[in-house]
Amino acid sequence: MLKRALRHYPVILILVCAPFSAVSPLLSADPSASPATQPASRPAPLVFRGKTLFVVKERIRILTPAERAQIIEARIERITDDPSVTLESIGVSEGEDSTDVMAGDQLLMTVTDADAGAEARPRGEMAAEVSSIILEAVRSAREEASTRSLVLNLLYLVLATAALVLLLVGIARLKQWLLSRVRALIETRVGALRIQNLEILPAVRIDRVLAALVRGASVVAIVVLFYFYLSLALSFLPQTRNFAAGLLGYILDPLRTLGTGFVSYLPNLLFVLVAIVITRYILKAAHVFFTAIERQTLIFRGFHPEWARTTCSMVKMLIIVFAAVVVFPYLPGASSPAFQGISIFLGVLLSLGSSSAVANMVAGIILTYMRPFRVGDFVKIVDTSGIILEKNMLLTRIRTIKNVEITIPNSLVLGSHIVNYSASVGDPHLILHTSVTIGYDAPWRRVHELLTTAAAATEEILKEPKPFVLQRSLDDFYVTYELNAYTDRPQLMPEIYSKLHENIQDRFNEAGVEIMSPHYTQLRDGNKIAIPEDYLPAGYEPGSLRIRRVGGAEGKGPGGGS
Repeated sequence: MLKRALRHYPVILILVCAPFSAVSPLLSADPSASPATQPASRPAPLVFRGKTLFVVKERIRILTPAERAQIIEARIERITDDPSVTLESIGVSEGEDSTDVMAGDQLLMTVTDADAGAEARPRGEMAAEVSSIILEAVRSAREEASTRSLVLNLLYLVLATAALVLLLVGIARLKQWLLSRVRALIETRVGALRIQNLEILPAVRIDRVLAALVRGASVVAIVVLFYFYLSLALSFLPQTRNFAAGLLGYILDPLRTLGTGFVSYLPNLLFVLVAIVITRYILKAAHVFFTAIERQTLIFRGFHPEWARTTCSMVKMLIIVFAAVVVFPYLPGASSPAFQGISIFLGVLLSLGSSSAVANMVAGIILTYMRPFRVGDFVKIVDTSGIILEKNMLLTRIRTIKNVEITIPNSLVLGSHIVNYSASVGDPHLILHTSVTIGYDAPWRRVHELLTTAAAATEEILKEPKPFVLQRSLDDFYVTYELNAYTDRPQLMPEIYSKLHENIQDRFNEAGVEIMSPHYTQLRDGNKIAIPEDYLPAGYEPGSLRIRRVGGAEGKGPGGGS
């Protein structure tokens, strides 16, 4: 009864593992032995019950090596299960053009001259070796199928199952221990994740994340453990050993492929690393070189220091692009259609989405080599006046006199007119000018003197060259005088104009000269002069045309008026 039950045990295991066998119809043989997956001339290993006996390398007529291996395996399987075939009947039979390996009157394999030539040895010697290999494989398979072997394999299965249960219990306890340790660690030491007073992750959230990681790791460990247990259980019996090899192949084959690919990629990886190191040091050398030019440690005639930074950026970009072109063919998967398609897609996105950025970059390069302004200059771009804070390849940053920072794209700067007040800091200096209108009753020489005196009293106005006055126009009621004065502080233009106007008012008030257009001169009789009272002389009386009573009754007219 026990022997009969043990005989049915492989059938039970096969029924349990039927879903796995449905995954691949070739699990009963090594995948490499399938003729559908082998080229016609590719050697094929002969796998018998999970063990590779030898390799079939040559064809026989229309049969490929893979087809020969499959036929030989089926013949060996048949004589193994046939108790009427004795081990002593397995031997070699010499023919005229070939040597046959026989089991009694059954043909197992034909060894041809081509087979012997592939191994570079005599045909008879090769056939004898193949015969001995088949004999040992059949003997081993029959021993494994014996009652004693089945009992031992069943015992191994029970032990493996007990080990599985113990490991599952251990994983469950380890998971509970890790969860308790995580909670205790968070409550006592870790707490919430903070940056100064900002709480990024509360302690409860950290606890949940770590607990989820522990549970996920335990699930992965259980799945892996069951996978290897199933492979081990199937390998105990010869009838299910091919299933075990197939299950292990699902993991081992990808790992073997990855390992082989990584080893074969090592020369390319070494080339890429060397190229990156060389490129890095070239970039450092370029940075040091152009930094020396910017600091004027190195001086080249015709190459201005302010060009150094932009030129350095362009040179670095060219070096990086050249390095990328050199390294690209050595990247893993660079020749695959998917990799090339993604590269083209990213290139299209970059070209469509960076049109404005490229325009600004080109404009920044042109502005750099045109040198319309430098950092620190006081300029006016369109309607914006201020000091240049930053100038790079994409934008220009300006701080106005109100301490407002304005960012202008370089394409807009290039398309606009630029007024650089700091360009005349040297010789000749920047000229500031302002206008006043004075009536014809004031002597023009006196007006010139007052204006130049007011300019000389302004601190930021240069004494040399001297200020000068231009009479811009002779209008109906007044003369337009323009004061011109030199300065070397263009960044203080608003303050200089304000102080200059204050001094002009003070000097004209002190001299008693009105700064106004006398359009209403005929209405001024009887009114005070338009000068602050602090500047009026003592006993001042406004000149006027007054109506007074000058006589008595005899002077009265008929209307009683004057």
